[in-house]
Amino acid sequence: MGSLLLLGLYVYPLWKIMLLAPQYPDPLGLNIFIDGIKGVQEFDVQNIDGLNHYIGMKTLPKAEEMWEFRTFPKVIAGMAALGALIGILGFFGKLNYPWFLVWFLLMSVLGVLGMYDFNIWLVDYGTNLDPNAIMKLTHMDGTPMTYKPPLLGKTKMANFDVTSYPTTGGYLLFVGMSLTLLAFLMGWKQNKKQKMKNYGPAFT
Repeated sequence: MGSLLLLGLYVYPLWKIMLLAPQYPDPLGLNIFIDGIKGVQEFDVQNIDGLNHYIGMKTLPKAEEMWEFRTFPKVIAGMAALGALIGILGFFGKLNYPWFLVWFLLMSVLGVLGMYDFNIWLVDYGTNLDPNAIMKLTHMDGTPMTYKPPLLGKTKMANFDVTSYPTTGGYLLFVGMSLTLLAFLMGWKQNKKQKMKNYGPAFT
């Protein structure tokens, strides 16, 4: 029933992006939920949009402006319900253990697609700049500076140190998937033992 941990994504953010700079003693941050983006602190979204305006970056999207924020909650609900159904039917012996692996692989594919889509958004957000921006920063070789946050990890953007990493919702997703994979492995091991028990006398 590890799939039910996915329901935590309706409460906790999946991902977090933090911006640290000397002029901001309190870092700016974004919590990315499956249905929208919120500031870590009350005015973080407004402050980040204000900074981005000067370098030509788009304002952060509202929930209704991205199809992902309308689709992801439905996908998570469907996968949580499917996982729970597989768990219940498996408990009563109506489904075999390979179904746990099917759910895990399907969730893995959806997760990879979600990360790919997130990275595409980050690329567009950080590189598709307004040519009429107030500030046009360049690298040492004269090429325009881009501001793509990292998909995972840490990078330097102008005078900001930017970090991007999963948070509570992401950890719940990982644990839920891990428990489902564990259920498959336990079922496989039990099935293997049963086969050895059934066919054991034939080899004695």
